[in-house]
Amino acid sequence: MFMRFKKTFYITNILFFLVFGLSNTSIGQILEITSPAKQVVIYDHETDQILFEKNSNSIMKPASMAKVMTSYIVFDKIKDNSLNMSDTFLVSERAWKMGGSRSFLELNSNVSIRDLLLGLIVQSGNDAAVVLAEGISGDEEAFAREMNRYAKLIGMQNTYFTNSTGWPHPDLQTTAQDLVILSKKLIEDFPDLYKLFEEKVFTYNNIKQSNRNPLLYTMSGADGLKTGHTMESGYGLIGSVKRNNRRVTIVINGLNSKKKRTFESKRLFNIVFRETKLLSLFNNQKSVVNADVWLGKESKVNLIAEKPFNKIITPFEYNKTKVHVEWMNPLPAPILKGQKLGSIYISIPGKKTITENLVATKDVAKMSPFLRIKSIMKFLLYGEIVEN
Repeated sequence: MFMRFKKTFYITNILFFLVFGLSNTSIGQILEITSPAKQVVIYDHETDQILFEKNSNSIMKPASMAKVMTSYIVFDKIKDNSLNMSDTFLVSERAWKMGGSRSFLELNSNVSIRDLLLGLIVQSGNDAAVVLAEGISGDEEAFAREMNRYAKLIGMQNTYFTNSTGWPHPDLQTTAQDLVILSKKLIEDFPDLYKLFEEKVFTYNNIKQSNRNPLLYTMSGADGLKTGHTMESGYGLIGSVKRNNRRVTIVINGLNSKKKRTFESKRLFNIVFRETKLLSLFNNQKSVVNADVWLGKESKVNLIAEKPFNKIITPFEYNKTKVHVEWMNPLPAPILKGQKLGSIYISIPGKKTITENLVATKDVAKMSPFLRIKSIMKFLLYGEIVEN
């Protein structure tokens, strides 16, 4: 009377029928591309997958991309209420004299945290970075130690900061992989404050400056993060784009012009969204199977996937992917919520079949002894199951 049931779906049907509604990062590359950049990482947030990498762990100079860590620390202080946006910091002579990109802060003026953050993020202001560092830690050297403490905490294994700005220094170093880790954490930990990175224009002291991130003006869904350039590092960018509930972050560095940085970042994002698709299954815990129950107080139980499944694959793989489900029918009571009662097999062309568990959504107790006997007798005589 117990039979193993199978149900098979092609992915085009699954998305209609079943898709409802850096942990350990996978290193298996999905994309086969080339890039003139010296370092590249393309990272998909939903699946925690590296889609492409080139020299991702080679040591490089971050230039102004180091300011993402400065932002992270300020965001963290705001989150724990040790700072708020209306607090002010004094502009020191050291900060005021900073060269490179500037927010044009006035010497000995008091500037709000909000304005300093916008100066840091939109204008890439070195003066704003130093004011924030001195205001938080007393001096920039102490702030750099704080940056390195945070870097270690979030898993940036090959990074060493020497200042809040990314200003050239012999000991300053990072990797493209570490900058992906930092960007991922900032986006996840501070979703509201992260929105500052998509501000296109900031005016301070009657001087209007535009965000240096070229993606904000040309790429649909772009909302961050930071450019960087020194003679030693070349032209670099941390870019992040969100489309249709899918976020991709790209780090590139070592290009030889601003124009090439803009072109290459756009080219890579276009390739990602054209040549990969998000296979997303079982994300809203809707029933996969409504199974019969044998000798239970309830005659049916819903079975769901134990966890959501997300993976980036090519459009060809997406269209050829099959999913089939196996379970014993009927399922003998008692049944416990979360009990494994079947399997889901996801078959992607050219890849090893992936197995996920099918589990019960609730407890189902046994029938009373009298009803169990009645049900068994009726089944033996008539092939019917007594429902409670």
